[in-house]
Amino acid sequence: MFNMKPTLVLFNALLLALATAASFAASAAETHDALKTLRPGHPRLLVLDADLASVRQAIENDPVARQCHERLKRDAEKMLQDELIERKLIGPRLLDKSRTALRRISTLAGLYRLDGDKRFAERARREMLTAAAFADWNPKHFLDVAEMTNAMAIGYDWLFGFLSAEDRATIRAAIVEKGLKQSLPIYEKQRWWSKCEHNWNQVCNGGMTVGALAIADEEPALGGRIVADGRASIVLAMKTFGPDGGWPEGPGYWNYATAYNVFYLAALETALGTDFGLKKLPGFAETGFFRIHFTGPTGLSFNYADAHEGADASAQMLWMAREFNQPIFAGHERVMAESRPNIFHLLWFDNRGRAPQDEDLPRAAVFRGVDVAFLRSAWDEWNAIFVGFKGGDNKANHSHLDLGSFVLDALGERWALDLGSDEYNLPGYFGKQRWSYYRLRTESHNTLTLDGENQDPLAAAPIVAFSASPQRSFAVADMTAAYPSKTARAHRGIALLGRKQVLVQDELEARQPVEVVWNFLTKAKIETGRDRATLTMGREKLEARILSPEGAKFEIVSANPPSPQHQQPNVHNLTVRLPAKTTQTRIAVLLSPAGAAESAPSLEPLEAWIAAGKLPSR
Repeated sequence: MFNMKPTLVLFNALLLALATAASFAASAAETHDALKTLRPGHPRLLVLDADLASVRQAIENDPVARQCHERLKRDAEKMLQDELIERKLIGPRLLDKSRTALRRISTLAGLYRLDGDKRFAERARREMLTAAAFADWNPKHFLDVAEMTNAMAIGYDWLFGFLSAEDRATIRAAIVEKGLKQSLPIYEKQRWWSKCEHNWNQVCNGGMTVGALAIADEEPALGGRIVADGRASIVLAMKTFGPDGGWPEGPGYWNYATAYNVFYLAALETALGTDFGLKKLPGFAETGFFRIHFTGPTGLSFNYADAHEGADASAQMLWMAREFNQPIFAGHERVMAESRPNIFHLLWFDNRGRAPQDEDLPRAAVFRGVDVAFLRSAWDEWNAIFVGFKGGDNKANHSHLDLGSFVLDALGERWALDLGSDEYNLPGYFGKQRWSYYRLRTESHNTLTLDGENQDPLAAAPIVAFSASPQRSFAVADMTAAYPSKTARAHRGIALLGRKQVLVQDELEARQPVEVVWNFLTKAKIETGRDRATLTMGREKLEARILSPEGAKFEIVSANPPSPQHQQPNVHNLTVRLPAKTTQTRIAVLLSPAGAAESAPSLEPLEAWIAAGKLPSR
């Protein structure tokens, strides 16, 4: 009988070869297509020479721009005296040095472009040559590579005319070998950050694409390939902004993700004249509103997940203000950045808009994509009441086990706080030991603990009701899934009453008797008297009163974990403890800034809240 096997093998091999050739042809076509509109010459990244005249005019005519310019020049003068960057890891990361390189190179090169001070250009040149001589940029932790590539690409592009041919060759080789080529196996095999949906995606794609566009005329095959691969990958992360601009990783990583998302888009637009339609993805044009709402009147953010409470300056807000014609983004950011600008606050300066006023934005908002709500008594009062309240998803990247948690500002102080992240280099911080660390556990957040246990790490808590009105704004989260083995129903509602008081109301139905503890972490001094507590910070006071259940009382618990975890001996947990284990309870606590205390409101079941503000299912 005739043996078909060799023929089939040859036929299959031919098909594979044809398919491979077609794939390479398609890839080559896509690569060529990605660079077909590449702007010739330099600078072509982020800010063009044609843009600088308006920046200089702003410095001359606008006091905020002038102050920003003067502050950056002082920073640059100090950089001239600093030691050159060195390859020194902190834990497994070179990230601190990559960020130092970005801050120095962009500041020095940006000011050189504006003012022509060659001292700044020369120092930036030395920084780049020093980084180019590193053995590598730590590809084991790819954020380090991405940020260093971004820094070097900006310097290479902005200082192209200042650098010698030898300097350019050295820096370009480092961008290619220590930066861009390190990404190729990840793109080829669609591994790790190329397929994730959080900040790593935007930072790594942003850094690689900025680097690729910087050298694309000298390395068109490599540059075009990375632009094409980054374009396909970053869509995954940008979809996370949908539908309404919220970000699940919290304010800290919102800043990081959007900063590099904007580096990516701004570089595409200046170098290629297109954003490939990515700005139109749902939620991205609105995400600046998320930034505005998560920032309280004290300038602190609702810092859920691995974030510190300071609302860092975000120069990308100025770029988004122009791109999406939202002057309020610029107005808000100028106030935030007055004391800590970076070079992009100046180069993307926008003098339109103002800090939000009550007539500009609603005083309450819900971001359903991330199940986070914000309530405030006023936009333009430093002592306004502000509540950030989250349902959320414990599976989100950088999340803590904090479903139902909230922060509270009033009288110019933060009363209920989120402790934020601990040291990333603690053993197993991003691994098996993560939920053993106090700052990440449920007990360290302003929510409920049952039998002293953590919430389910796989649980989510949707916000199921929301309403905004001058007399009563509220949100309700369904936290049932947070305690799957213990509860048949767990709901939390938080209401801002008459723009003067905050009511926190929990309703719980348990499958068996459980110990329920209500947590409220604060730096305030606390005096308790069973169902009442007075919190004091400086000259300001907040009154807390248990309205339900009868017999519940306040107790003060230390919030300082054992070393080597971060120590906070000045933080205490004001808890509400019930008289005994229970299968059904309503816990209602009224929080009133001093001078705002009124008669206690009558309590309605949360089913009534939900009926009044029920959100459509998704």
